[in-house]
Amino acid sequence: MADRYKAVSIDELPSHLILEILTSGTLSGVDLVCLELTSRTFGGSHGFYPLRLRSLVDLAAFQLCGSHPIYAPMNSDARKQLFDRCGGNWKRLLRFLQSVEQASDIVKTSAGNMQIKTGRYHNLLINNSSVYSCGSSLCGVLGQGPEVTQCVAFSRITFPSSAPVVQVSASHNHAAFVTQFGEVFTCGDNASFCCGHKDTSHLIFRPRFVEALKGIPCKQVAAGLSFTVFLTQDGYVYTCGANTHGQLGHGDTLDRPTPKIMELLGGVGSVIQISAGPSYALAVTCDGTLYSFGSGTNFCLGHGEQHDELQPRAIQSFRRTGIHVVRVSAGDEHVVALDSCGYVYTWGKGYCGALGHGDEIDKTTPALLSNLKSHIAVQVCANKRKTFVLLDTGRVYGFGWMAFGSLGFPDRGASDKVIQPRVLDSLRTHHISQVSTGLYHTIVITNRGRIFGFGDNERAQLGNDMLRCCLKPAEILLDDLTDRSQS
Repeated sequence: MADRYKAVSIDELPSHLILEILTSGTLSGVDLVCLELTSRTFGGSHGFYPLRLRSLVDLAAFQLCGSHPIYAPMNSDARKQLFDRCGGNWKRLLRFLQSVEQASDIVKTSAGNMQIKTGRYHNLLINNSSVYSCGSSLCGVLGQGPEVTQCVAFSRITFPSSAPVVQVSASHNHAAFVTQFGEVFTCGDNASFCCGHKDTSHLIFRPRFVEALKGIPCKQVAAGLSFTVFLTQDGYVYTCGANTHGQLGHGDTLDRPTPKIMELLGGVGSVIQISAGPSYALAVTCDGTLYSFGSGTNFCLGHGEQHDELQPRAIQSFRRTGIHVVRVSAGDEHVVALDSCGYVYTWGKGYCGALGHGDEIDKTTPALLSNLKSHIAVQVCANKRKTFVLLDTGRVYGFGWMAFGSLGFPDRGASDKVIQPRVLDSLRTHHISQVSTGLYHTIVITNRGRIFGFGDNERAQLGNDMLRCCLKPAEILLDDLTDRSQS
């Protein structure tokens, strides 16, 4: 009977079974590289796949790329260009796809699943199944209750739901959270209806379930200034809040007290990502089209003019050139976008070099960031007059206004300008997996789950009350996470 359950080594398993394990979806591109280097079983040729694939691991990476939600909708020309950009290496291509997906979502680190979002003077952090906040609790944005005005260290937020939170968004006056089951919770100042609740008479100090979205599971939220954009798991977009500039995308300027579906986006294809600026918003569809709507100030809508758009309008410069956009980040006065080949584009107000083109000239439509053409980017992040670009190698480039040190260059003054992309040498020894920047501070997460912050810390937004203006990245120790808050 014992022989029936005799243990076998991995080398004795049939190749098709090993392939099933490799393509299960639980392994990353880095994991596949490690396996290929570890055993001839993974790195050798087994004679049942095309010669252009060097190993069983290569075949697994090829199949995983083919079914990836970013790669699958790409046309053949875009696929070939990306493959060439990755040096003809399917494992690197897979790493690119997975890094793009994680950098704007949950990052898988060796210390667990994490996500960081910076607000104006605060942060929201997902650490495995819990959510934490630190900094200033203006309008209740920390979700810690009415008695808390400031948290000097990351403190746990209590939710009425036991489901893990998988995505967060932080704005000047409110916050939004999405759980594993697609439920949405919000807190903050609901005077403009941005929290999606009918009650506007009181601040909402703790996360409250958005009843209007009951039975409509969401996967992402984007909090703008006094309005919110919700992306459902089916690829539809809902909005609520202030609508002075048409930022709700319904073709009018009427405020919406509760989330309403954007019917004008319903027929253009499934939306895969959203981003909200102060009074405008952006939506990326699965076919790589980027739509913008709301305030046209500073040319942030990317149409070459400053007119408000009351309904979603595709950015034609991307369409005409066949550029497939996969991610976008809306800043206060400018925008940065990432395409399917890892190229970066910026447009809007060029003040302080925030667009990275070596000058301070405004760009009325998207312009390729030529200084980074030789690199493959996986995340873009914009905020107040500054921009960050994360590469597939884990390096981070920053440019724009130093803003109290929030660009992370210790050799530059707290008010200097960096007008073209420059690598953050102070983080060179770490592999960065995610970056988020607020008004005057920035936080990054490494692939080992370490957190570093730099910039202004006057309101403890760096999670350390011993610092003030921090020009050099300082580590925020997760061991300090607590259930207690300090007011």
